Amino acid sequence: MKSLNNYLVTTAVLKSRPLFSGQLEYFLHAGIVLLVLCSSVTGVQAQDQNNPFAWAYPPRQSDDAPAPTTFDDTPHRMPGSEREYVFSDIGRYSPADWHPESHPPMPPIVAEGREPVQACAFCHLANGQGKPENAGLAGLPAVYIVQQMKDFAAGLRNTSDPTLTTVANMLPFSVNATEAEMLEAANYFASVTPRKWITVVEAETVPGTYIASWLYVAHEDGRTEPLGQRILEMPMDFERTEWRDDSSGFIAYVPPGSLARGEALARSGGDGRTLPCSSCHGDDLKGLGPVPGIAGRSPSYLVRQIYDFQTGSRRGLWSPLMLGVVENLTTAEVIDLVAWVSSLDP
Repeated sequence: MKSLNNYLVTTAVLKSRPLFSGQLEYFLHAGIVLLVLCSSVTGVQAQDQNNPFAWAYPPRQSDDAPAPTTFDDTPHRMPGSEREYVFSDIGRYSPADWHPESHPPMPPIVAEGREPVQACAFCHLANGQGKPENAGLAGLPAVYIVQQMKDFAAGLRNTSDPTLTTVANMLPFSVNATEAEMLEAANYFASVTPRKWITVVEAETVPGTYIASWLYVAHEDGRTEPLGQRILEMPMDFERTEWRDDSSGFIAYVPPGSLARGEALARSGGDGRTLPCSSCHGDDLKGLGPVPGIAGRSPSYLVRQIYDFQTGSRRGLWSPLMLGVVENLTTAEVIDLVAWVSSLDP
């Protein structure tokens, strides 16, 4: 109880800080950082037992994954790129930038980072498109990105399933980045035009998969399995994704009929069960003022955010605006809604 009280006091102090002016005052002692992280994990373990969206929170590696692919130290190229990298040179402070012509010049915090703040491009990619286990940042409002960093630092953006450790990976950045670095990163990603990144396909039967690097990967033997009540999002080319090729996108398999059902729910609000998505996210769902665009975003990510709002794991400054919208949605409705939203052009 003492640890919980300390956490609540810390959170209250952080919430009282200015949001968009002055130097960043969210530097925390290492012990407090660990306390916030441990408190968040303990608080959501019970929620994970009956998580209907466990498929959207994949672990780092599944038990049936084959031996890791060997990425040797010979120079490699990706399609459409003149650059060469060896795999051992691609790291948290030196992510690959295969297509520099496809985005504005990256500020140092995005391109290289600094100890202990890793480069934003390592996870979110140089063009900000992101991957299913994290967020696509391209085109999001800068003010929204900054606020999410503040929420991470204050322990207000957690996860309904602690096996998805990518959320915890955001803590060092949000705690140790300066205000100037946050703004540089936010302004950079806000300036990048998002592109079509995910192909959504309705299907009853999908490739049989294992999990590697938080990604669903098709078994090489060509096995298949029923999709069931879930969305299966996977890279078009796992090797290119592992090499951080930001021109190689994803495919998402969704249940038959989900696109039409999702569109109807998104446009009508389902006779009061929720609100039309356009009410806040704009007519084209590409954002409205500080409200983020959701069109064409990763369905795995969107499902997690809805469920995290429902469970209270995500409770940042603007979260109450979403709680009333999603609290009554069923599992099937969330899948349908996200399937359609993800199919749109960003």
